[in-house]
Parts: sequence; structure tokens; C-alpha cells
Amino acid sequence: MTPTTAAAVTTHLNAILRCYTREAGVPVSPGRLSFLVGDAEVTAEVLHASPTGLHLFTDVLVDGQVSAPEELVRLLAVDADPTEVDDLAARTAESVRNVATFFDGPGAEAPGRFLAHEQALLVGHQLHPAPKSRDGLSGAELAAYSPELGGRFAVHWFEVDQKLVSSDQVAGAPSLQGLDAPQLMAALAGTTPAAGAALIPAHPWQAESLLHRPRVAELIRSGRVRPLGPLGAQWYPTSSLRTVYHPDLPVMLKLSLGLRITNSRRESTPTELRRGLEINRLLDAAYNAGTATAHPGFSIVRDPAWVALDEGGPTLTGLDVAVREVPADVDSYACLAGLVAPRLGGVSRLSALPGVLEDPAAWVASYVDHVLVPMLCLYAETGIGLEAHQQNTLVRLDDTGRVSGGAYRDNQGYYLASSYLKGMLAVTGLRDSTLAVVEDAIVDDRLTYYLLHNQALAVVGALGVDGVADELELLDVVRDRLADALPSLKAAGPDGDRLAQRWLTADQLPCKANMLTRLKGIDEVVAPLDNQSVYLEIPNPLRLGAAR
Repeated sequence: MTPTTAAAVTTHLNAILRCYTREAGVPVSPGRLSFLVGDAEVTAEVLHASPTGLHLFTDVLVDGQVSAPEELVRLLAVDADPTEVDDLAARTAESVRNVATFFDGPGAEAPGRFLAHEQALLVGHQLHPAPKSRDGLSGAELAAYSPELGGRFAVHWFEVDQKLVSSDQVAGAPSLQGLDAPQLMAALAGTTPAAGAALIPAHPWQAESLLHRPRVAELIRSGRVRPLGPLGAQWYPTSSLRTVYHPDLPVMLKLSLGLRITNSRRESTPTELRRGLEINRLLDAAYNAGTATAHPGFSIVRDPAWVALDEGGPTLTGLDVAVREVPADVDSYACLAGLVAPRLGGVSRLSALPGVLEDPAAWVASYVDHVLVPMLCLYAETGIGLEAHQQNTLVRLDDTGRVSGGAYRDNQGYYLASSYLKGMLAVTGLRDSTLAVVEDAIVDDRLTYYLLHNQALAVVGALGVDGVADELELLDVVRDRLADALPSLKAAGPDGDRLAQRWLTADQLPCKANMLTRLKGIDEVVAPLDNQSVYLEIPNPLRLGAAR
């Protein structure tokens, strides 16, 4: 086994054990971990027992023998559906191979700090058993389409009968440069469509897949859709794979991608495309005026336009694009997932920042103030809950690496607490909202996972596992900054401090169970909102700090 393969195996064994110990309620403390699964004994040495769940294990054995990650998945998932177990085991093995490849072959230096952090997530989600599964993608395709390898490609273009095309855009959006959505597509492709036609881009993998889809294939045979192949600029994939970026262009493109990545196939829905524009219009109507005033360093990355081949059917065909603005001074922003990602043979990028090394507690305090609290304030004021996991959270950094602001990106991940729906509709004049409207209590649970466990506490966990600071001391900082924010949250909206108060006082908090969700075969993109993932109650890390 090569050193990079061994490192990939260790990474996955750690992720699997983190998932299992959290989801099965197995306590982890310094020293030796031992538990039974049926007649088998799983043991490991605990190098770092993390209050946030980012434990570090070594010498992971089953009945005294070394176990491959996919075999450990099979053992721990013994009670799950055999078909789902087989699939997850295969995806875990694939993820191990991909991570070993990423460790072996980092791409050329990225053009700019923004892209460098998008490409830095070599091991993926550290509490998911198959974080880098790419649905069989390998070889030249893996190299071209993976941000971890510095991938770069031209998008493929389709010329489509205008009668089959739907599109919309926000009037006057600066990033559109005075163009409507179809005109912008033609400018990006560098060609003019035939009269009565429009151009729509596709990820190269998706373009090949579309040729074999019956609806699109029939439209191609009839001449109403014409594949043009690759045109225009060479785009860089960002950490999501399907959103692509070019440092010289004012927009990014969020493309549908039917690959199954972790739990879901990443194809847009009509609601998702329209949701980006609704958010734009709400922000333009000063729906978040209080949050914008109180937290001027925090912003929502806009998705001001979209184009889709929909043929008038009930679902999209998979040929569609959402246009995303490139934030001003984009290289001051770093994707949180790239910041906290472990690096082979070294600490995370976060733990190497001069501002962190100088005073990690102050950095965490600033993070809570400038990134986490604005998201809570937006929720209190508007009822909009951001699905701000690590990959969707951007941290604005100054030249020394100190936090100066934050941003959220994603036209898919917007919840709306149902108690706020009537007030929102009064602002928009619409009969309904494209946001994911759900009971307030469910939004509270989702935000507890995404904003607290997956995002803010990931910062604490990374600094702890890297040996930069004591996690319990940093949890004190998080708790103190949240407590200081309570009056402003309470003033932001009805019961506006409710969620932060729960985080500060509850002994147990809801948390997503990534391994169980995967074993249930749930596609989180299309699943019902009240059954979108498997959730469980776990001890509240903030209370662990308070109990000292």
C-alpha cells in the first residue's frame, strides 16, 4: 500500500468511526476505544477526543485485525438494508481511491485565494463515510472535473428552439452587464445562436448524459435541440463540482450534474432556479434591512438569472444553468470547508493563518460575530434559514487572515419558517414562496445542524485537532459571543433569540446522522422537507464547555 493510499484509508476509517460513535452514542475519551458490534470487537487508539465530534483515531482494528474502510462500513451497518449497505460499501471504496488520487496529484497553483480554497477540500466531509464518491468518475474525467486536481474545462453548449426555453433574470443586476439571460449565455459562448434559438451550457459529463435521455434525444432527432460541443472559456470547478468559476468573468455558472455526490444527484429543480431570483428580489426590497444595517460585512451571494430547457414538462430535462455573481474582491473570500480541511502531513489552512496563530480565541470570537450571528439575525428578522454548511459558507479574510466578514451562497438551501410566510408574501405580492416553507421547529433543527454543528463548531474542531487551541476554551468563546448577541437577536424579530438560547441551555441538540441518512438511501435534494435526513439528539457541545 502506497503512503497516499494508507493516508486515504486512515482518513476514511476516522470518518466512519466519527459517524458511528456519534450516531450510536458510543462515548469517546482519550486512550483506547472498544465496542462490540454483534460478536465482533472494534478497537482503536484515540489520539484526540473532541467535544465537537472531530475525534482522531489510529490503529483501528476489528477482532485485532486491520479492516478496510468498506468492510468496516459493512460491519457497522449490519442491520441496514443489504442493497444500501452494498452500495455504501462500494461508494466508500471509490472514495478511498479518489482521495488517494487527490493526495498523489495536486494540481497547479490556483489563480487566486478564492479558488485555492475551493480546491483544498481533498478529503471531503469529515463526518461522512464516503465523502469523495463520484459515482464511478475516474481517469481523465476525474482529473478534468475535480477541483482537488486543479481541473479545468470548457462547458458544452446546446442550441435550443426558443419555444422550449424558460428563463428569468433580475432587472439591473450588475453582474449581468445590461444583458438578459439568453444574451449573457451567447456572450459567454462567444457565438450567436440561430434566429429563434437560445444557447444553454452544460457540464461536459452532463452533456454526454443528456444525449442518452429519451426526451432530449428526441428533441435532437427533431432538430429542435442541437449539440454544439465545447465553446468559450476554460472554467474551473469549485468545491461543489457543478458550479464553475473563471477569474476573468463576472459570473459563475451553476450547472445541473447528474452524478451522485455523497447522498444526492445534483440536478436543479424548477423551484430551485426560481428561488435564487426570489431571494434577490427580497433583498432588493430591503426585506433584511435590519440585518444588513447591523452586519454590513455579511452578504448573500446573488443568483440573478437562469435559463433552462424545460419543454413545458413537469420537471427539467437536466439542461439548465443558474447564473451566480462573483463577489467583489472575490479573493478576500475563503470557503470554510477549504479552510478547515486537513492537509496531508500538515495542519489545516485555518490553523496556519497568522491571525489564528496569534490569538485563536480572538479569531473564533470574530468568526461568531461576523459569520454566525448575522445568519441568526437574518433568521430572527425574516424567518429565512440558511443551509449554511461549510461548503456554502464564505469567510472574508484580511491580509493577516483575520475575519472581516462573511457570505452565504446557494440558491437551493433556503428554509422559511412557516410563521413568517404571511409577512413575506405581503412584501412580494406573490401567492406562495419558492423557499422551503416548513414548521419553525423543523427549521430550528436544521439550522442547529448546519450553522452550529457543521459550520461554527467545525472551526473549533479543526483548531483542536491541529493542536492550536483547547476545544473547551474555544467552546467558552462561542458560548460567550452567542450570549452577548442575545439582546440584538431578541430585538431583530419575534422570539428572535429562541435558537441561540436553545444552543446555550439545552443538554441535547438535534444533529444530522450522515451515515444513517446514507444507509436509508435518502436523496436530500428531492426528499420531503420533514424527512430530508435522519436526525438524532446528541449531547450539546456548548454545555460541555459550560460544565467545567
